[in-house]
Amino acid sequence: MNIDQADPAELASLRAAFAVDDGGASALGWEAVRAFEAEHKAVLPEPYRTFVAEISDGSLQGPPSYGLVGLAELPSDWGDDGARRDLAKPFPLTRQWLWEEEDVPYEDQDPEAVVDQVLHHGSVVLGTDGCAMNWHLVVTGPQRGQIWQVTDVGALPFGAEFGHTTSAPGFAGWVAHWAAGKEWFDAG
Repeated sequence: MNIDQADPAELASLRAAFAVDDGGASALGWEAVRAFEAEHKAVLPEPYRTFVAEISDGSLQGPPSYGLVGLAELPSDWGDDGARRDLAKPFPLTRQWLWEEEDVPYEDQDPEAVVDQVLHHGSVVLGTDGCAMNWHLVVTGPQRGQIWQVTDVGALPFGAEFGHTTSAPGFAGWVAHWAAGKEWFDAG
């Protein structure tokens, strides 16, 4: 997974996965992507960066279940206007955390403060599977380029290296997993 330079094969797969969309008409273009990055003080990881610039800024067909939201948008079930979101501050987690079941994985931190950081720091929200099960792409911090599912009970990373799934990590692996029609958590 190269998050600094777009892989032509990954971009071809992304174009194929979203071929039934608008043929790139909804893509933001590079000027808009650079303006978003400057405003939020965070560089988007590849291949998502090229995806929103050249292929599509959102899609009704998914992933996830209710479609891929645009770069500057939030899913309809988000609950607030997103004003507290700060992409420049690092996403705080490096491993799965079910806050309903275990203490905060980082000593000397208030669990509620860390949950707030998970929801609002260092990630763009890609969309929802409903019931506050949102997919995030980490743009800042040690997990940059990784996809995380964040729910009301916890957060876990996506990709075979983390368990739960057999697919490659990152945006291209996440889309390929969806395009193959696999269940999100297909690892036994």
